[in-house]
Amino acid sequence: MIKHLFKIGLTFIILAIGILDTNGNSINSLKEKAIRVLLVGGGSSHDFDRWYKQEDVATLQKDGFASVEYTSDPTTILSKLPNIDVLYLANNQPITDDATRKAIFAFVDAGKGLVLGHPAIWYNWKDWPEYNEKLVGGGSKGHNKYGPFDVTITNTKHPVTKGVPVTFHLNDELYYFIADPAATPIEILASSKATDSDKVFPSLFIVKYPKGRIVGFALGHDADSHTIEPYKTILKNAVKWAAGK
Repeated sequence: MIKHLFKIGLTFIILAIGILDTNGNSINSLKEKAIRVLLVGGGSSHDFDRWYKQEDVATLQKDGFASVEYTSDPTTILSKLPNIDVLYLANNQPITDDATRKAIFAFVDAGKGLVLGHPAIWYNWKDWPEYNEKLVGGGSKGHNKYGPFDVTITNTKHPVTKGVPVTFHLNDELYYFIADPAATPIEILASSKATDSDKVFPSLFIVKYPKGRIVGFALGHDADSHTIEPYKTILKNAVKWAAGK
């Protein structure tokens, strides 16, 4: 009788916390742990729907790692910021609304995460210099012709580079990202060098913003970046680190 009552009580406990997986984790709790991400795309020169809306969303949502909402409408950002952990900007279309611009800064100032994808580390907006100065730490105004180059991890101990090969090869646009000495300092985690040049540029970096966590990621023009494992690993690591996990 005692054993029977014990089993009933145990059943109620399991139901209360959620069904357990093979590792003894509650499925409900696993769902609660999914990182809430808003991915903003849209603009020119890139297939945002294919590589960000489809490929990156699939990468981040695999195995319940994150819950991702994609938008190509910057006017929707403001209303969604209170309910997310990480803002992933991958757009080069303007964010013109002053309230949204201020809200993005307030979001990062509150200690939330910001991931800046390939198109978003460009000098996109002359009327919003604070974006590059404070959130990006500089920017890019040019890039190599699309083609092959090597990426080398320069800080193998940072969580964003965990599980990434020290060197990997891809085809992409090698952005001429230049850190602005008058802007927020950056910490370079990986750099890139074209096969036909000795010039080296940051391809992955942390923007050392005083309050929030910001990752800049220069790779991401098309399939030859978004579909390879090093890119996918970096993206997930960046979102996880930015979320403070």
